[in-house]
Amino acid sequence: MYLTQLLLPLYDNHGQALPKTLFAQVRDELLEQFGGLTAYTRAPVDGLWREDDNHAVHDDLIIYEVMVCELDRAWWANYRASLETRFCQEQLLIRAQLVEML
Repeated sequence: MYLTQLLLPLYDNHGQALPKTLFAQVRDELLEQFGGLTAYTRAPVDGLWREDDNHAVHDDLIIYEVMVCELDRAWWANYRASLETRFCQEQLLIRAQLVEML
């Protein structure tokens, strides 16, 4: 089983809040595709990375995650590309980890 996480920015590259309907659409799509999800939306996580030696970039993010039995890499690659367009991002992170159920 895999835990698949989508790190979604709350703001566009110009600092404008992204519409809540965008997040609702993603939530609904994941629910339809996978039958459930967990959404970490109450306290945004802070993303911080260096683009070069002098410039750090910051994002406020929420995380949506789904559990999947099999990892369909082609589906996720297409979905990530779609989200990058909708969220106006050069790159959006979707990550998957192998999970052992206890």
